[in-house]
Amino acid sequence: MAPPRRSSISRRTKETTVTAAITLDGSGNASVATGIGMLDHLLDQIARHGMFDLTVKTEGDLHIDAHHAAEDTAIVLGQALDQALGDRSGITRMGHALVPLDETLALVAVDLSGRGHAVIDLRFTAPAIGGLPTELIPHFLETFARESRSNLHVQLLQGGNNHHVAEATFKALARALDIACSEDPRRSGQVPSTKGAL
Repeated sequence: MAPPRRSSISRRTKETTVTAAITLDGSGNASVATGIGMLDHLLDQIARHGMFDLTVKTEGDLHIDAHHAAEDTAIVLGQALDQALGDRSGITRMGHALVPLDETLALVAVDLSGRGHAVIDLRFTAPAIGGLPTELIPHFLETFARESRSNLHVQLLQGGNNHHVAEATFKALARALDIACSEDPRRSGQVPSTKGAL
């Protein structure tokens, strides 16, 4: 039996306290409380559609704004994913998903390459969705990609409703991560790289 692929990371600063735990081979269970309702909703999509078990608890300086809480949540969640992947041996490594949500169509591609980089093409027509400023959504994704050491491409192909754009994007991220994190039995524990390491 392979050891369970899971991790838990905590981070405390003068601005936030964040704990995130992830189990890659989960059942889609989520317990998320960031203090930002829309961010909770988006992280719940990652768990449910990626079949990860995810626990996130963030306490932040929301009396200032949502920036620190959202950014630090992305940092800790990215680090938790990175740690849960270990040396990344045996994984599929790359995945992509095309997700519709009514008038919206979002494309996400991910490569768990060990190199953090993001190209995010999202368009919003409102300054915020619930208590989450829309400018923080690309920032969250960029931070998550850097901290998880993943190459992430996000492209909005169609979209009008801001809630749909955000939700379809995170559903596509979940599906792409599920594929990329999945174990490929043909690899027999080998790292999926000609370099021999990621």
